[in-house]
Amino acid sequence: MKEIPVLYDNSCCMVLNKPAGLSVQGGEGIMSSLDSILSGKIKPRPLLVHRLDRDTSGVILVAKTKEAAGSFSALFANSGIITKVYMGICSGVIEPPEGAIKLSLDVKGKGRGRIKKESETFYKLLSSGSIGETPCALLELKLGTGRMHQIRRHLALIGHPLLGDDKYGDFALNKKLKARLGLKSLCLHASRLVIPVLPGLLPDGLDVTAEPPESFSRFLELLKT
Repeated sequence: MKEIPVLYDNSCCMVLNKPAGLSVQGGEGIMSSLDSILSGKIKPRPLLVHRLDRDTSGVILVAKTKEAAGSFSALFANSGIITKVYMGICSGVIEPPEGAIKLSLDVKGKGRGRIKKESETFYKLLSSGSIGETPCALLELKLGTGRMHQIRRHLALIGHPLLGDDKYGDFALNKKLKARLGLKSLCLHASRLVIPVLPGLLPDGLDVTAEPPESFSRFLELLKT
C-alpha cells in the first residue's frame, strides 16, 4: 500500500505506519478511515485490535483472522505485556526530566455520565531547546493506563501541552506556530511497538519502529537548531 507504509507482515497480522489525520475507524462525518481503506485493498478484511487517535501518527497493528484478532485484543487490553512508545513535542521544558504523571481523568461511565479514573503516563525528556521564541521539549512517552487522549490531556494538565493540539493545547501558540513556521498537525507519534514471542502468532516476537511524518520531523529539526 503506497499510502500507508507496511512495517511488518505475516500470516496473522500487519503493522502499519498510520498517517496523522486519518481516523482508525469510520463514524459520523468521517469520509475515510484506516478500516475502510484496508477493507478495500485486502481480502479478507483486516480486523482492528487497538486504536490511535485520528491526529496521532505511527505504529498500529491489525489482525488478519478472527482468532488472531481475539488474541491480540486480549494482549492490548493488558498494558503490562505490550510496550507502546510515543514521541511528543511539548511546549516548555518538563521537570523533573523523567517521571510519571498521575492524574485522574474523566471517562465515560456505564451510563451516560462520566466518572474519574486514576490514570498514569510515564515520560522521559529526550532533548530541549526553542522553536521560534518558544521553549519546547521532545519527550518519550509510555502509557500506564489507556484512557482516551490520555497523553494529550495529561501534558495539558501539567502545563506542557503538545504542539498542534487544538483540543487540549495552547491555542494561541498553535496559531502562531502555524502562521510563522507552518505547523500542520499534532506533534505526537507512536514510534515503537514491542510484543513478546507469541507461539502461533509471533514466533520471533515483534519490535517495530515507525519513522515520524515529515511535519513532525521538521519540528524536530527546528528544535535542534
